[in-house]
Amino acid sequence: MAGGWARDGAVHDQIDDTIADAVKRARADMPSGRAAPYCIECGDEIPEARRRALPGTRTCVTCQSERDSDRRSSGINRRGSKDSQLR
Repeated sequence: MAGGWARDGAVHDQIDDTIADAVKRARADMPSGRAAPYCIECGDEIPEARRRALPGTRTCVTCQSERDSDRRSSGINRRGSKDSQLR
């Protein structure tokens, strides 16, 4: 049951849209093509096993871990609460 002006199932639609956006973003970030022999960040050699496992990879494990930890969610707040709208 939805409240206010929202129709029934609106919350589930918001959840589905959030998941679909996250999947789309993850697929866009996946490397493709031929893997680089050396890391574009630090210049270290990328191991053959990593290049076979991740075609198109351009970074070593260490540099990729740092990139992933720096990533912040820039998603849309679909909740629409009054408090989130005031920020």
